[in-house]
Order: sequence, then structure tokens, then C-alpha cells
Amino acid sequence: MPELLLELLSEEIPARMQAKAAEDLKSLITNALVEAGLSYEGAQAHAGPRRLVLSVEGLNGKAADVAEERKGPRLDAPQPAIDGFLKSTGLRLEDLKVQDDKKGKFYLAVTRKSGGAATEIIARLVPEAIGKFPWPKSMRWGAGTLRWVRPLQSILCTFDGEVVPFEVDGLKSGNVTRGHRFMGEQTIEARRFEDYARKLNKNFVIVDATARAETIRSEARNLAFAQGLELIEDEGLLKEAAGLVEWPVVLMGSFDEKLLTLPPEVIATTLKSHQKCFALRDAKSGQLANKYLLVANLVASDGGKQIVAGNNKVIAARLADARFFWDQDRHTPLRELLPKLDQITFHAKLGSQGERVTRIEALAGEIAKTIGADEVKAKLAAQLCKADLVTGMVGEFPELQGVMGRYYALEQGIDPEVADAMRDHYKPQGPSDTIPVSKVGQAVALADKLDMLVGFWAIDEKPTGSKDPYALRRAALGVIRILLEKNVRLPIKQNMQGPFEMYRRQRREREIAQQQELLRGADPKLSFVTQPMPAPQGFDAETMDLLAFFTDRLKVYLRDSGMRHDLIDAVYGLGNQDDLLMIVRRVEALSKLLDTDDGKNLLAGVKRAVNILRIEEKKDGLSYAGDVETGKFTKSEERALHSAITIATGQMRIAIEHEDFEAAMRVLARLRAPVDAFFDHVTVNDVSFRENRLKLLNRIRAATLEVADFSKIEG
Repeated sequence: MPELLLELLSEEIPARMQAKAAEDLKSLITNALVEAGLSYEGAQAHAGPRRLVLSVEGLNGKAADVAEERKGPRLDAPQPAIDGFLKSTGLRLEDLKVQDDKKGKFYLAVTRKSGGAATEIIARLVPEAIGKFPWPKSMRWGAGTLRWVRPLQSILCTFDGEVVPFEVDGLKSGNVTRGHRFMGEQTIEARRFEDYARKLNKNFVIVDATARAETIRSEARNLAFAQGLELIEDEGLLKEAAGLVEWPVVLMGSFDEKLLTLPPEVIATTLKSHQKCFALRDAKSGQLANKYLLVANLVASDGGKQIVAGNNKVIAARLADARFFWDQDRHTPLRELLPKLDQITFHAKLGSQGERVTRIEALAGEIAKTIGADEVKAKLAAQLCKADLVTGMVGEFPELQGVMGRYYALEQGIDPEVADAMRDHYKPQGPSDTIPVSKVGQAVALADKLDMLVGFWAIDEKPTGSKDPYALRRAALGVIRILLEKNVRLPIKQNMQGPFEMYRRQRREREIAQQQELLRGADPKLSFVTQPMPAPQGFDAETMDLLAFFTDRLKVYLRDSGMRHDLIDAVYGLGNQDDLLMIVRRVEALSKLLDTDDGKNLLAGVKRAVNILRIEEKKDGLSYAGDVETGKFTKSEERALHSAITIATGQMRIAIEHEDFEAAMRVLARLRAPVDAFFDHVTVNDVSFRENRLKLLNRIRAATLEVADFSKIEG
């Protein structure tokens, strides 16, 4: 089976760029092949520290022939126009076809182009792909013009076992690659991927990144188990380690047991950030061990003793630095750090971290009252939640913000629930992250995320397309997850107005202070009182726009959870809903109703009623929303339907008032029989009773609108 094999060998590629680079190489080449008329059966891409590899299997040896059509002049066009068209196409008049369309008959030139050979196409498109490769960062070196992530050293390119000849910035393609930098041969010939991967493996290179990662995982677990320890799993670190080595060798190092007095997160972060090492814990106690695992890229002759010794020295120094920060930070109470937050800019248009903490504290207190959390604890946790940003430890390890705040709070005798809320207020930071357990933590986390969303909405820094530099979609999803997964009731719109107003007041105060500073600079003796700046307009509109953003995020969340998009739209069709938990409960109840035969048949009847109403109201230019005149009923089915709707509407309103949406749906389902009977035995457009019967249909529509807009439901 014909196969394209491509390898781009370079100096070390940063681990964080490798996975995307492999996908980019695959998409660039395969898309170009298809555009050139070449089909293939499958493709696989791999990346490692020194190489990008692509294998395209079942690639045709020749592109498909292409027929091109070109429309010419009309048959009755002047002869010079026809002659010019023939000259431009290189065809004779008898070679042209005639095409008949609405504007008359035209000449049509059809030319067939033979598809090119695969080797010719590959030789053209691979250099083009290399030249426009989308590295996040790239460099030029020597006298060449090619930009690559690191100096490109060689290009292996074969098709069906033979070299595809081309040149890129002085580098000629061939069928030669190199093994491991220190342990492998430096000249290895390869023609097909299977042969290529096998030979490299013999020369201490594992081509597949997933295989390298699994090798590391397996060796790490086995080595830890042999010492009575457990590996602390870290998928991100595992992928990074697999991107740093071609032939992983797992070794165990250690550090002074006295350093275990540091918080375990500090030790694990130090190991990970500085040396890309894995932390270990005791298999019985679950406590962090004073041993760690490192991944070498070498089978050392001494069994790795020198490698381990070198890492031990570096880690000992780094942990000593961490202990210094730990000891220094604990000397200063968190409250005394708060003034420093005024010197840290959160955003040029949103003020300082100190101002932001003021907003979060106020909002956390309001949310706490709403969701049943301790207001005093919530406000204290919010007041202190950003204090650790100015500590030495968080300055060294920003990823420990929140975590260190909790430890410092506990050291200073602050309530454990408050300390936990300080740690958890950033959560959840992604779909797999946990949610704050306590109500206090939930209140502060909600306040933090709502303040961020309100702030960036107020300065018109909203997500656009795929761009979301401030992770606002993640913040909105965090709010949604807290509310839904913890069954928290919180009117979103109401809790966004406060932050908007507070942001407006803080901005006005900053503008006044800036004016005063400018005038003092002009005349230090001058003192004055200035009027407040006029409040920016449109905050209500911004609130509604942000609520619409939450709506979109909730729809995405529910769809990902398997809920039907049309049911979500049907509930949202009721309008003015910002209690996300209640929205979801309505959708769930509606879904259960429509899973029943009564629900399905009722939906059909309601849709029939709505369609008739829409057609008749449009034709008549008026609405049939008036009261039904029971004295005009001539059919028992009319009276039965009117009575059933009256009873059902009252019962549904009571159920909805008690937020028992499943009960409301069960009541609604009872309308199925009278609705079916009405349509079976009553003629709506009877001239004598048409208006009254259309008003009865409107009662059906109005009744269902108590729970959902049935017109938006598919089926």
C-alpha cells in the first residue's frame, strides 16, 4: 500500500508545543493532498523533543483527472467575441458544447486536465507547508530565511519507499534520520513508517508520545510500589515529561525529611515547576514522602546515580528557598498585607486588586444572605482571599494562590471554614475541577467570578470568537456549575446590578482623585471639592447582555450534559428568567413529560392549535387572546376542553408556585384527551363559531406557556 513518510528533525522542540505541532502538520499536509486531488485511507502524526513525524497510508499514486468548465459567449454573439473565446481556450468551435439557461444558449468550453503524480505534488506541497507552519514562536538561524521553532536539521520524505526530492532553505530531502542523540546511530535509513519506528526504537527513540507517557507512568508506579510508595498522578506533568525525552528512564531521588514540614502543595509544586519531577506519598498513611521521581533521557552507565545526585542538589536548594518564603510570610498577618493590594493593578480600566476585593466582599455578603451562608464568614473570606498574592511564596509560585492563603489563615487562627473558602474561591477552574464544598466557599467563589464578568462587560472586553484572554467563558461556566451541581438558588440579574454600581462608583472616585492630583501638581496650595463625574449610561443594557451570555453558556453546558437543545429553547422562550437552577428543573420536567405517550400526543395537539392560531391571526391581522364565551359552545368537546384548561391552569400555577415542575407537567399531560377530542369532533373554522373557537385554541397556547413555549419544541 503506497505510503507517505515525512520526518522533520530539529533541535529540541518545547514540550508544550509538540502535540499541536503534530496536529498542524497532519492537517496542513492532508488538506493540501486532498485539494490537489489525492485521496488517502488514514494518517497519523507524532511529535517528540527533536522530531515531527507524519505517515499517510493508502495514498494514491496519481491525482484524479479534473474537468474544468468555462462559460463563453451566447450563440448569437458577434463573431469576434466567439473567436476571442476560442483563442483563449485553445479549442475549435466544434469542440465547444452548448448550454441552455434562462438567458439563452451559450457556448461552454470543457477542458480536462490530467492529474499529477503524487511525488510531484508532495514535492511541491511539503515545502509550502514547512514555509507557513504556524509555530507560536519561531526563529531564523544562519544565513537562511526559513523560520522554525528551533534550527531544522534534516528532512526525511519518502513515498512508496522512494525518496521524494525537494529542497527547503538549503536542506535536501532524503531517507535518512538519526537515533537518540547520545545512545543511537546517527545515520539510519528508513522507507516506511513501520520500518522507521522499529529502527528508531532500536536506537533508543520512542516515536509515539502516548507510548512514551505510558512507559513513564508504568515505570513510575512500579518504582514507587517497590519502595512502599504511591505516585501522585499528574496528567499535565506526565505529558510534559513525555515531551522532554525520547527514551524515558525513571529514577528516584530524595530530599531532607525535615523539609516535609512545608505544605505538601509547596513541595509538589517545587518538584514540578523546577525539575519536572513527580511527588510521592506513603502508601499506608497517604502523607507526602521525602522521595520523588525524575525522568531521564539516558540509560546511564552508573545506573543514574550522578543524575539523581545532581537533581537532589537542585531540589534541596529550591526547597530551602521555599522554606525561607514560608517562614517569612508567616510573620505578617494577612490583614496587614491588604494595603499592598492597592498597589497591584488588576486591570488598567478596572482598578487595583484592593478595589476588586472591596467589590467581592460586598457581593459575597449579599450572595451569602441569598444562599444561606454565614454572611460574616463570607465577607471575611472575601476580604482576605487575595491577600496571599503579595506573599513571597505566591510570588515564586503563582499557581499556589488561594492554597497558601488557606495555610497562612490557619496559622493565624482564622476560622477553618473561612480559610477553606479562601482556598476554594478560584474553583472550579475547569470542567474537571472540584466545586467549593461549603456555602461560604460557594458565596465567595460566585462573587469572585461575577465581579470578573461584570467588570470586563463594563469595559466592553467580552469574548469574541475563539478569543477569550480573560477566561470569561470559564468564569461563567464556574458560576453555572456551582449553582446547578450544588443546588444553589441565585437570581443572576439581581446579583449583577450591585457590582455594576460599585464598579461605577469606584471608577468615579478614581477619576476625581486623578483630577485632584493634576490640580495639586499645578498649585500645591490649591484645595477644592469637585462634583462627581456623571454616571456612565447603559448599565441595565450591559446587565441584560451579560445575562444573555450566561444563557448561551448554560445552553452549551446542558447540551454537553445530553439535554435537548429545543427543550432548553422552549423554557427560555418564556423570557425573563435568571434563576439557572429553576430553568434546569423546568427543562428536566419537560423532558420527562415528552418521554411519555401523553406528552408526545399533547405536543402534537398544541402545535396544531398554535399553527392554526398563527395562520388565522396573520390573515385577520388581530389576536384571539380575548375571553371565551361559554354560551356559544355547541359541542360537548368544547365545554370539556374549556373546563379542563381552567382546572389545569389553576393546578399548574399552584405547582409552579411551589416549584414542583414535575407535578405541573403531570397536570398539563391531562389535557391530552380533551385536546384530542376537540380536534376530532369540532370544526374550528365554522363561520358561526370561528372567533370563539380560536379564542379556545388560544387558551391551549396560554396554558402550555405556563411551563414552556411548545412552539419551539421539535417533533
